[in-house]
Amino acid sequence: MPDLEHETAAGGLHDLRLHRLDELRRRGIEPYGGKYRVTHHAREIVDDFAALSGTTVAIAGRIMALRSHGKATFFDLHDATGRIQVYARYEEGTPGGHELVAACDVGDIVGVSGQVFRTRRGEISVALSSLELLAKSLRPLPEKWHGLKDVDLRYRQRYLDLLVNPEVRQTFVLRTRIVSAIRGFLDTRGFLEVETPVLQPVAGGAVARPFATHHNALGMDLYLRIALELHLKRLLVGGLERVYEIGRNFRNEGISTKHNPEFTMLELYQAYADYGDMMELTEELVATVARQVLGSPVISYRGADIDLSPPWRRVSLAEAIKGRTGVDIQQIRDDDDAQAVAGKLALKLGKPATPAAVIDKLLELIEGDLIRPVFLYDYPVAVSPLAKRHAGEGGLTYRFEAFVGGRELGNAFSELCDPVDQRGRFEQQRGERARGDDEAHPMDEDFLTALEYGMPPAGGLGIGIDRLVMLLTGQTSIRDVILFPLMRPRE
Repeated sequence: MPDLEHETAAGGLHDLRLHRLDELRRRGIEPYGGKYRVTHHAREIVDDFAALSGTTVAIAGRIMALRSHGKATFFDLHDATGRIQVYARYEEGTPGGHELVAACDVGDIVGVSGQVFRTRRGEISVALSSLELLAKSLRPLPEKWHGLKDVDLRYRQRYLDLLVNPEVRQTFVLRTRIVSAIRGFLDTRGFLEVETPVLQPVAGGAVARPFATHHNALGMDLYLRIALELHLKRLLVGGLERVYEIGRNFRNEGISTKHNPEFTMLELYQAYADYGDMMELTEELVATVARQVLGSPVISYRGADIDLSPPWRRVSLAEAIKGRTGVDIQQIRDDDDAQAVAGKLALKLGKPATPAAVIDKLLELIEGDLIRPVFLYDYPVAVSPLAKRHAGEGGLTYRFEAFVGGRELGNAFSELCDPVDQRGRFEQQRGERARGDDEAHPMDEDFLTALEYGMPPAGGLGIGIDRLVMLLTGQTSIRDVILFPLMRPRE
């Protein structure tokens, strides 16, 4: 539920501030200013006080606290770098913006110029000589935001969350640095960043339910992409040997602490490599990003200290599932086998009991135990329609998933480049769809045509950016690392 008590109180203050807005305009003061020349920021003034003491600076930001003592007023000004105290003393005939201070409210955005000094109590401050009102705030900030338990309201009004909770703002600063570090890592290794279509006639590259839309001018139905994979592989066919994209995907699925309908993925493809190369690339990339952004590859997540340094453990999927559940997944060959396992373990699938559905559910049962970094490798063909078939085990593929902190972080293959085998996999997936699995992979004739021209053997990797940010910032919900998560409209 929203914070109704605050909203009710805010209604009266909103009216009062509207009245103050009218008063300012009657006095010829424009409450929504224009360009303001900023010379310094709050952190810079504090850090370089010895050099700046006694000099005049111009700063701009939001008033976050106001304290009046007779003719003296102190207010805390917050900008993107931090907080600085401003001191104003009003005397009759004082030039500058001192008379405007009385018309200011917490939340107003102002520009201030004045001399840097230290108060008798030792606080570094700016003695106001002039003030410009840059944006009048008509709504008061939540007074008890730090103790607010309504996470729904925090997500709906993320701008307030960022404004008053520095730790939330820091999470998103780190997110930007993480993405920048990923780009730097790949760019220095010869990967080319590219962009592929969001609107697609066939939603492929993953097993998921897409969002549908319609293009009026072309008179055709389209889908928002569920993965970046198939267009990036087309680029391998076209001769680009190392490509990557960091982009939004859209999946019409449930919302949870691990899933948001739109999310950000890194996908990369390297010609003449395999899933062993992708394992090495994954562990090196994650550890390097942690070192660059956090200063160390050792992190604390959900109460556990986790060392992301290579090498990570490598365990076959069959071994991991059998050790936890006693089920040998290589014995799940058809729907009858799958139904028998589902019945024995009372699995709640939400879809027909196919081998793919049962193996996915068994993996869910063990995922939470995978705290230290580990690669689970050699997945069955049934759950890997785009991965190269294992040479030694016909029912398996060269595929792995990376797990850290009890969650899947990445997915990788030795890519299937045999167009005949790929067509057979798509046909098998079409059969799954006919039996009621609406997340099964669709047939994609254009992609098959591209493969028939010849795609070099390659390794491919996908890493969930949101989940990586969760891991490196200590967040347990994906909504805490997405600035504007999808929310149901409030009534």
